[in-house]
Parts: sequence; structure tokens; C-alpha cells
Amino acid sequence: MKKIFFFLVFITSISTSFSQVINPIKWKTSIEKNTETEYTLITTATIDKGWHLYAQEVPKGGPRPTIFTYTPNENYTLVGKTTEDIGIIEDDKTFKMRIKFFEKKATFKQKIKLLSASATVNADVEFMVCDEVRCLPPKIKQLVFNAPKGSVTTSTINKEVLSLTDQEANSLLYGISNNHFQAPVADLNSLNDSTTSSVAKENDKSSLLNIFLIAFLSGFAALLTPCVFPMIPMTVSYFTKQSKNKRIGIRNAIIYGLSIIAIYVFLGYIITIIFGADSLNRLSTNVWFNVVFFIILVFFGLSFLGFYQINLPSSWSTKIDDKADKSGLIGIFFMALALAVVSFSCTGPIVGTLLVEAASKGGLAPVIGMLGFSLAIALPFALFAAFPGWLNSLPKSGGWMNTVKVVLGFLELALAFKFLSNADLVQHWGILKIEPFLIIWIIIFALLALYLLGKIRFKYDSPLQKISFPRIAFGILIAAFTIYLASGFRVNKETNTFTPLSLLSGLAPSVGYSFLHPSSCPNNLTCFKDLKEGMAYAKKVNKPILLDFTGYACVNCRKMEEHVWPIKEVDAILRNDYVLISLYVDDKKELPKDEQIVVKRINGETRKLLNYGHKWSHFQTIFFKTNTQPYYVLVNTNGTQVLNNPVGYTPNPTDYINWLNNGKEKANNSIENFFNQTDVLN
Repeated sequence: MKKIFFFLVFITSISTSFSQVINPIKWKTSIEKNTETEYTLITTATIDKGWHLYAQEVPKGGPRPTIFTYTPNENYTLVGKTTEDIGIIEDDKTFKMRIKFFEKKATFKQKIKLLSASATVNADVEFMVCDEVRCLPPKIKQLVFNAPKGSVTTSTINKEVLSLTDQEANSLLYGISNNHFQAPVADLNSLNDSTTSSVAKENDKSSLLNIFLIAFLSGFAALLTPCVFPMIPMTVSYFTKQSKNKRIGIRNAIIYGLSIIAIYVFLGYIITIIFGADSLNRLSTNVWFNVVFFIILVFFGLSFLGFYQINLPSSWSTKIDDKADKSGLIGIFFMALALAVVSFSCTGPIVGTLLVEAASKGGLAPVIGMLGFSLAIALPFALFAAFPGWLNSLPKSGGWMNTVKVVLGFLELALAFKFLSNADLVQHWGILKIEPFLIIWIIIFALLALYLLGKIRFKYDSPLQKISFPRIAFGILIAAFTIYLASGFRVNKETNTFTPLSLLSGLAPSVGYSFLHPSSCPNNLTCFKDLKEGMAYAKKVNKPILLDFTGYACVNCRKMEEHVWPIKEVDAILRNDYVLISLYVDDKKELPKDEQIVVKRINGETRKLLNYGHKWSHFQTIFFKTNTQPYYVLVNTNGTQVLNNPVGYTPNPTDYINWLNNGKEKANNSIENFFNQTDVLN
């Protein structure tokens, strides 16, 4: 039992180690004047205790070195190379080689020669930090140096770093001043704290729970495939021979189950390590992430349909089998590892799909996903190993297992187009709007229905003498779902859009993203995607504003737009009583050059705004102190006052209607004050 306890400690430590984002290094810039034309750019890294930063040169095959890249311009030239402190040279336990690194603090210096009266030097530093047991993925930090005349200056990435003041930046980017979007006095504290944090926490919990449940069900599906199911009797036979009595048999079975869980959870942990807990969810809107995983899922799906097999090298399973022959805990662990390797051709595509979906959620999602998947796999193996008599209740292996595999292949293909749709939306390609998406899904599920009803066969299918009742029932269910998909082409006469399909929320593009009409606004509403234009129009028509912080790849945003907004009373309020300004925080369209400026975040760090997603994300963070979507804010006509507490995902239509009406009432009560306010837009 003591050994079982250590297994539990191991799993718990993995699950909790990434409960927060780790940022063990702080960067600071300063400039030192040497002569009238020569300056030294000084970059100081402050490193948390227990962590170390690597030097600019490391041996081949080692960690990522620290690399400085200075953006050239006509105002200065570099003199020599970037120098660094003496540092520490020791044998690195992680990489098992002699490497130079820095602890606590590191200083890097680069001389420059000014070619004009003054210069602003922009640079990037790419770096990697490790502690005794782990390394964080490489990061890039933007640095800015202002070279003034005649003195030594120090700057900790603050306002002096910006090429514009906050007021100038807001005026350029948004056409507003700092006194815009002030919260109601009575609600000031709850505006940015309780409301936002509770919505974010609720969404996070819901997202992780969904990942766990989907992964758990996927684990049971994997259990029924021909690579996994036949291994249950083999496993039971192994433990029956190894166990001297029932108590030892139960103990070994528990350890075996925990080993399976540990192996898969460790895989989720590695994925989190590689990408970083904070950056995983940003990948969900990265075009290449989505395109690459579209290709991967198609590859997985076709393998399940029998076009080819995905197998790990046979030498791996041979070596692991040799280890599994040993007795004791090590032998049991390698038995579990052998299961993972041998069953890879069936579990690999499912695990890959789960990790892709979990990676897009970020944080602990990959670990939670693998916990759910492995728990579903481990439970039957452990229970049958502990109670071998239960084997008699299991169905016999047969052709039905390949049927399960083929069904999973069709589902993989359908899911693949979700990722291609994400890439299409954020890049504005316009190739996978709602019409082609629905047609592709209709074809996929129609073929699946025909397969289940015995009209189509694949390579590894056994000849069908008789179609079982469960297979017929499932085939009819899939056929009904195909008809349901086709019903999505019905046009809603009131909104002139296709009918939203609730089962496809977050999977399919919005019904507003269609060839049917040129409007890119949800439900054919009139909306603005630029803050200045929307505010100018609101002033012209004398209506309050609904700020809609949304995203092309935001699942809950689509649920609100397709299931709450189309409700007649909500639709009427949105059309008649508010000016809708939808700001997409994941829009990859490049900003005009004059708007690509360096701005300061609320945590003191800097960021260069390169596209419209950066622009609206920064706007939401600076003025409303949150970065969750969807996020709805009601403000008065000229945007100087928030009317009531903003809300996030609100699936209850009555609550959402009450919130909209409350804002409308407060806007009407303050209409007289509006005419006395200064017009800051002019």
C-alpha cells in the first residue's frame, strides 16, 4: 500500500504543478552614455531563486541560448557583439553537458554608434530558463531603448518606452480619451473584479469538465477497438499467473491501473511543458496550428478507415515486453507501457485528437484530458485483473471492433474541418463558410450511415452475414443526424440567415458567415467592427452602445449569437435600441503601419500591436481589465459611461434580456446629461 501511495503522489504532483503560469525572469533596459556618439545598451535579467538562464553560446544539442536581435535603422549602427557577465560554468543535470548559465542576475551589453541626434533602438531577446527538474519553453521578449543626449538613463519598460503616451495611443488607435468607459460609481469595484473573475472561473471549470468527460468517453471508445479489447484477457492471464493470492492480485491490478493513468497523464504534462500553460490557448487562433492539425486529423481518420496503419517501431514493443517480464512493480509498470505502445495504432489517433482539442484550451486541459482518457482505459483493465471471473460477461472479440474503429475514423474526419474552419475565419479566406461546411459534414455522416447499414465496406471489415440490431439502430440515428444537418439550410425569414443548429455550436462556422448575404454580422444584424466608426454612428442616431468582445474561434460567442440573440425579444432590442460594435480579439488582419505601435500592458510589460486582434485585445484589457470572451459592455451614446455591470457568457435568455433592458433604462434616464457632455470624438 505504501508503494500505491507514491503512485498517487506522482499523479497528483503532475496535475497540480501547472496550476499557475510561471514567469521566473524579469527584464529591464537602460542606456549608458560613453561619448557624444557612442552609447551602451544594457539589458538586465533578474532571475527567480532556483532558476537559471543560459548564455549566448551553448554546446550543440544543448538548451536554447540567449539570443539578442536588434532591429536596424538609419539612426545607429552596432559596435561589436553583445557581451555578457562571467556567469557559472558547470555540468548541467538536465542536459548532461558542461554549459554556461546565470543565476539571480545577468547583464548583457551592446555598444552602438549614433548617426543622428538621438535614436530609439528596438530589440528582441529569445531565451530559455530551467530549474533542477524542468525547463520552460523558449520565449521572446521585446526590448526598447531610448538614447537621449548627455546622461545615463534607466527605464523599466514603462511609459518612457512607448513611442506615444497612453493618451496619444488611445487617440490614434480608438479615437477616444482616458475618460471614456468609466464604470458606474456604485459598481466600480464589482465591474472588474467579481463579475469578470466569476465568469472566467465558471467558464474555465466548465471547459475543463467538458474536456474530462469527452476524454473519458473517448477512452471507452478506444477500449472497444481491435488493438485494445483483445488485450484484456491477456492481461488477466498475466496477473492470474503472477499473483500468489487474491489480496496480491488486487494490489497488482491497482498498481497496473495507476501506471496506465501515470503514463497518459505524463504525456499531457509533456505537451503542457513543450507549449507552455499560458501559450496553449493562444494556439487555438493560430492559423498554422489549425491547418497542421486539420492535416493530422485527416491523416488519423484515414488510418482508422483502413487506408494504412500507424504503428510505432516494433523494436520499441520488443524492448518493453522484455522489461515487462520482470516481476514486481517495475514489471507491472512496463506491462502498462506495453499496452500503450502495442495499442498505439488504435489509441494514437484518439489521443492525438484529444491533445489537439485540449491544447487549444490551454492551462491544465492536456493533463485533465489525459486523466479522463486513461481513467476510462485503466478501470476495466484493473477491475478484470482484480476479478478475473468477470471476464465471462465480456462480449467476444470480432468484426464489431473494426466497426467501432471505422466509426471513429469518420468522426475524426468531421472534427478535422472544425480546425480548418478556425483558420479560415481568422484569416478571412472565405472558403469554408457555413454552406460548404454543412455539405462536407452531410457527406461524411451520410457515408457513415450507409456503412452502418451495410452498403459500404472497408479493407479490414469482415463479410456481413447479418446486420445486428444495435448497428441498424445506430445507422438510423446517424441518418437522422444527417437530415438534421440538411435542415441547417432552412432560411429564417426574419433574420435572412440559415437556421442555427444547436448541436453544432462551436463546431461549425456561424450562420452569419455565409454566401447567402454579404453581411458578416451575426443574424444579419447591423454591426460595426471598428470602434471609431461605431461610436460616431451611435452619436448620430442617439443610441447607447453594446460593445461585443468576441472571437472567430470562440465557442461560447457562437452559442450566444446562435441561441440567445435570435430570440425575438433579444433580436428586437439589439436591432432597435443599441448600436452593436463587435470587436474580434483573434482577428489576424494586419494593422495599418502607423497603428503598429508598442503599448504597455496592465502588468507593466510591453507589446507591439501587429493586427486587429492585438488592437481589440489590448483595448479590452486596458479599459475593462479582463481578456475573456464573450464579454458584453453597455455604454452611453458617446462612450463616456458604462451603464451597468458587463456580463460574459449568459445562456439564460431571461437574464440577458433583463440586463439589456436595465442598460436601456439607465441610458434613457441619463439622456439629458448626454447633451451637456463634451464631444471628444471631434
